[in-house]
Amino acid sequence: MWSEILNLTFFTSFLSAAVRMAVPLAYAALGETVSQKAGTLNIGLEANMLGGAFLGFAVTYWTGSLFLGFLGGMAAGSCFSIIHAVFSIYLRQNQNVTGTALNLFSMGLTSYFFQVIVNQTSGTYPQIETLPILPIPILCKIPVIGEAFFQRDIVTYLLYVSMFALLWFFNKTSWGLSLIAVGENPQAADTVGLPVFRMKYLAALFNGIMSGTGGAYLILGQLGMFSENVTSGRGYIALSLVVFGRRDPVGICLAALFMGAANALQFKMQALGVEMPVQVFTGLPYILTVMALIFSAVKRNDSDPAALGKPYIRNMR
Repeated sequence: MWSEILNLTFFTSFLSAAVRMAVPLAYAALGETVSQKAGTLNIGLEANMLGGAFLGFAVTYWTGSLFLGFLGGMAAGSCFSIIHAVFSIYLRQNQNVTGTALNLFSMGLTSYFFQVIVNQTSGTYPQIETLPILPIPILCKIPVIGEAFFQRDIVTYLLYVSMFALLWFFNKTSWGLSLIAVGENPQAADTVGLPVFRMKYLAALFNGIMSGTGGAYLILGQLGMFSENVTSGRGYIALSLVVFGRRDPVGICLAALFMGAANALQFKMQALGVEMPVQVFTGLPYILTVMALIFSAVKRNDSDPAALGKPYIRNMR
């Protein structure tokens, strides 16, 4: 068995699977990072992803267009995220309770409408084509990492761009610094004339677009079909990646790759015939999620915005 694991072909295949499974997590976690930088904690990330997965599938199934499917996924994720923002920012409701309620609501809503589609297709589970692979010349020939990172689809390449774009946005632009200021001290930001509420809503919208894209990619880039609760807790895993990656775009993507490797490992170990209960493999990503949260809790995290999760009331000190 160990000779197979140490085989270069096996490791290349394993890394490629890890990257593929990390992509939806990274999209959702990057979107949540922007939201948290603005001071809004969106526990409803699972709702954003599940809504994006369903509407992305439904639009693609009805139109035959993957592009329109991704737009549908972004729209669904944005709707759930804006609903959360209205309750959290405008109505000043508890952000954790609002997010949890949206997660439950999205699960029931998508399950109902999926059954409507299944009934319309005489009880069969419809499938769609997934994104084509677009190898990058020369780079895709690099041993091991070439196939894993540069023989992917267009949405994965856009993730690479998003990671560096957000890194530049947070550290090199006045807009990024203003967003961070809103999350740290909204009263002071409001005093100097920054549009606090507008920036919070824009951050929520960006979060919805990114997490909706992650959910849509799960279907349009990987599975090719929808099933009830298809995200299976990936929204919660993405939330843990934000903490584990310390709200740094590069750190978050590396954490997503680590979690993607954990997901890939369960399939590879089962394929190799490792004699262990199947529950050990399926539960591995969630066990690692808990371990990551414990590690982050033990190690003092100075990256938490000071006003994270706290409603801002103007003219109140």
